[in-house]
Amino acid sequence: LQECKIQNSSREYCKIFAAEARAVPDFGAVPEIIPLYLIYRPANNIPYATMEEDLGGPCEQYCVTERDGSLVTRGTSEIVLKCCAFQHWVYQWTNGNILVTDMEGVGWKMTNVRIATNLKGYQGLKESCFPSLLEQFAAAHQCNRYCSLLGLKMLEPAKPKGSKSPSMGRKSAQSSPQLQK
Repeated sequence: LQECKIQNSSREYCKIFAAEARAVPDFGAVPEIIPLYLIYRPANNIPYATMEEDLGGPCEQYCVTERDGSLVTRGTSEIVLKCCAFQHWVYQWTNGNILVTDMEGVGWKMTNVRIATNLKGYQGLKESCFPSLLEQFAAAHQCNRYCSLLGLKMLEPAKPKGSKSPSMGRKSAQSSPQLQK
């Protein structure tokens, strides 16, 4: 259930990111986080399972959290750079409270996403979820051309503030990272 909530919430952020990226000339293709469904199988020994579309090939890791807790990007391909821009966008949009930490997939379709947050109770998490990754990301992120195309600000480690939820909608155009130049 937790995996579904995290992946599907990240998917909602990604949809908003994609809409903003499509409005930017020369941005090109945008990553898509595929939905993860929870299914109930009452006659099975394990009554709950997750299901998602078949991506048609072996998954590549684009952005991962290593065992030592560090964030690592795998390469400098267009997909990897856009995943990093998406991470920056989510971090900025949520005022440093949420970060999509892991993304892997086939081509532009992403799965197995994870998050780091310092928001207690986010998506049912009872405690913080890797809040040190938020600080590490702000200190280590190297903006790339896609961050620039979106008009994202250079990151500086800061104290987290309130967060906006994509399901609540925007109150004004100023809530978009793209417009906060």
